[in-house]
Amino acid sequence: MSDRPAAGKRLLWTVVALELAGAVALWGASKLAWSWASFDGGVRGILEETVLGSERAPALVPLALLAVAGIAGLIATSGWARRVLCLVLLVAGAAACVVTGVDVAAVAGDRGGADGSGIQPGHGLALLGGLLVAAGGALGARAADRLPKLGERYDNPAAKAETVPAADTDEDLWNALSEGEDPTSRG
Repeated sequence: MSDRPAAGKRLLWTVVALELAGAVALWGASKLAWSWASFDGGVRGILEETVLGSERAPALVPLALLAVAGIAGLIATSGWARRVLCLVLLVAGAAACVVTGVDVAAVAGDRGGADGSGIQPGHGLALLGGLLVAAGGALGARAADRLPKLGERYDNPAAKAETVPAADTDEDLWNALSEGEDPTSRG
């Protein structure tokens, strides 16, 4: 029984680590070169054009920010709100994979990659980031009821055990108070 809170904390930290790693990977992929091309610039000589991931797939940075915000929401929520949030993170991770896949398909349909427009490490990093965010969302949605809640350790365990017996009526409770007795201490 005492292992359950520790297992819940480990699970929560695993989900947080997946989301954070996915967000970092998505942000990093947006800063990497996804393609480049060399062309004759006439008098200026040979020019190189580099296209970053943020230009090629502008959704990467917002998806990374959503994953980071999802970490805060994951810690702050519980119950069905946590499940909905985790499903949103799952969809965000899948969207990052789709955005990357669409760009990879567009690159494959281009000039064959001879000029540097082939599949680059940024594509792989974006795909990895999307998979990590989706995995964190799926794990969080699956185990939302086992994850610890914010402020849960401050709950009074004795308050849960102290209940007024159902047989007592309101009048009996008021009479006990009038006589100086604590009606909640009755067993």
